[in-house]
Amino acid sequence: MGLLALALIGLAAWLIWTGRLQRMSAKDGMALGAALVGAVMAAKGKPLVGAPLLLGATLFFFAKSRPGKAKARSDQPATRAVSPQALIDARKLLGVGPDADASAIRAAHRRLIASVHPDKGGTEALAAQINAARDLLIREAARRH
Repeated sequence: MGLLALALIGLAAWLIWTGRLQRMSAKDGMALGAALVGAVMAAKGKPLVGAPLLLGATLFFFAKSRPGKAKARSDQPATRAVSPQALIDARKLLGVGPDADASAIRAAHRRLIASVHPDKGGTEALAAQINAARDLLIREAARRH
């Protein structure tokens, strides 16, 4: 029972550490629920029922966090053509000029994100827009040079 409790604590710590509890989907919630039911069943003396539930939920979360999936998503936006209006909007959002280099873009991003970060009371949507603007402008600056 102690081993299963440690596994559940480890799963919860991993979910918190990676930030998955903030952006949890319905499937994630069901897997976490299965892990909790499995831990309770194992604690009540039914490890043959509880252990597979807990193990299945753990495998679900680890399979979902494979680095191969994240790379495929991060490569996708780089292949899209960037409209001139998107570049203008990104520059306005960060407050940088058209000739700004990568270090100036990063400095403007750091100043701006410090005040609108969700941990400081800002919204996730605004922080995501600012991060996207930074990524877009840095890619554009790298393409120019």
